[in-house]
Parts: sequence; C-alpha cells; structure tokens
Amino acid sequence: MRYFGSMWQPDPGWLVLPGGTGPSTLGVWRTVVGQEPVVVKRLGAPGAYEPTELSRRHHFAYWRRAADVATSGLLEDTPGMIGARTDVTEDSDGITLTTDWVEDAANSGLFAALAMGRFAGADLGGVRWLARDQFRDRMARVEYNGGWPTMMRTTAADIAHTLWERRRHFTDILDTLPQVAQHGDPAPQNLLGRTDDGERLIAIDWSSLGHGPVGGDLGLYLLHARESFEPLLEAYVLGLPEGLATREEVSLGAQISAVYTALSRAEWALSRITPGEGPLLAKFRHPAVAPHLRTLQKQAALVEALLEL
Repeated sequence: MRYFGSMWQPDPGWLVLPGGTGPSTLGVWRTVVGQEPVVVKRLGAPGAYEPTELSRRHHFAYWRRAADVATSGLLEDTPGMIGARTDVTEDSDGITLTTDWVEDAANSGLFAALAMGRFAGADLGGVRWLARDQFRDRMARVEYNGGWPTMMRTTAADIAHTLWERRRHFTDILDTLPQVAQHGDPAPQNLLGRTDDGERLIAIDWSSLGHGPVGGDLGLYLLHARESFEPLLEAYVLGLPEGLATREEVSLGAQISAVYTALSRAEWALSRITPGEGPLLAKFRHPAVAPHLRTLQKQAALVEALLEL
C-alpha cells in the first residue's frame, strides 16, 4: 500500500477482486506479503453526510465491525466456524484489513449448514459492537426505499402484497425465537475454507457478525445453495447444541429470512432495470434480474408455508 500525502492508495500490482460493494468498502485486492498470499480490503471512515447507520454499532452496516472482529480475537476458537487471521491498520481516513488468503475447500452445503448450527451456540459475550436486529433494520431500509412496488406489478403481486403487509408480524415472530450467534452474510463465497482437522469452517467477511433468530443464517445461505431446504435444515439442527432451539423454530427462522430476503433482492434488481424502455415482463430475462427471480422461484414452498401462518 502507498500514501500520497495523507491519502491511502493500493499498489498498482495488486489484483482487484470482486466483493467491494459494501457501503464502507473502497476496494478488495489480492497480493502477496513475503511469500504468503493475502487479501487486502480498504474501509473508508464515514463522512459527515453519509448515512448515520454506518456509525451505529448495533446496525448491520456498522462500518468498522470487521476490524473490531479481527482485533478482538473473538473468532479464534468458536464452534463450527472461525475467522481467518487478519491484520488491521488504521489511519485518519479509514482502515486497511490484510487477511490470509483462504483456499477454497469445496465445502458442501450440508457441511456449511452443520457449521452454522454449531456456530449458533457460540458465546460471543457482551461485546457492544455486535450486530443485532438485522432483519428489522434490513426491512426498515427496504421500507425507507419504498417497499416492493416493482414486485407489485408482476405476476407475484398478490403474494408480494400479502407478505409486505404482514412484514411486521413476521418480524415480531423472529424476535420471539431464540437469539443466537450468526455470521450475518453466510454466502458460499464467505464460507470457503476448512481447518486442518476438517472439523470447522474458515469464514471471511464478518462485517455483520452478531446475534439473530435461530435459523436466520440458514435462510440466507439457502438463497445460494445447490441443496434443497430439508437436508440443509436437518444438518443445521444436527449442529445445534442440545436444548438451544427446536427444529420448528429453526425452520420458521430460516423460512422468514429466506423469503423476505429473496423478495427484497428481486425488487432491488427489477427496480434498477424497470426505468428503461420495454415492458416489464421482457426484463425478467435481463442478466441482472433473472438470477434473483430464479432464486425467488426456488423458495415457492417456503412462500406457501408463510402464507399459511
């Protein structure tokens, strides 16, 4: 890394990586330190005119949580999942995270679900910067942006309308479920590695680490998984410490998390394509939209289950 005056800059030889889309992330690169491959992520400190949520320690978008996770050592020996070793350098403009490169261990969805279930039993203590109320805050952001108006114009309009009107009901249900440790963004690309003994995942991008309803991480993972819901559910429950939650509680937490996230992502994708010319139906095949709609279609059984509650 280099500084021009007081301004941080990446070295020109660093390889740009995908994944630099977070509200405080200025970029992600792969490089080598000594003989070891690493990933460098640059976080920009929020300015005076940026959203206040970036500075709220309990909000899922809190800008410096990943750095606090790394310096705390909180994830060095947690059950199910641990964090990759990360060095933190801070200056007046932001934070630079240098993380050991994590090799892809080709973890199956079942192993990932088992690991998430085990991690749900982790004791994260009373750390004040852990995320909480993530689902409620994410739905508040969707509501602030206008809800799901584009989905209301599709063939799923009746379903979208019903679930949107009942969003607070389901948010309240999530609050009644056991609140457990959760990664917060358990996409497969963040659950890459495995420890030498094969017992635990090595996960990256802990910027949303915190507590949430049991099954919440499973629901988010389901949106990317090749496996179907039932075997993933069984694996997650198998990983849970005895007595922490019931299978029914896990299933409900996962269903709500998966369905509302899938609908919100489909709305986000469609709303960015809709202003262009042409009928809305023709835009379902747009490469920026189609994957989100396919993901939503895969959750049809979960949608039906929620509509019956």
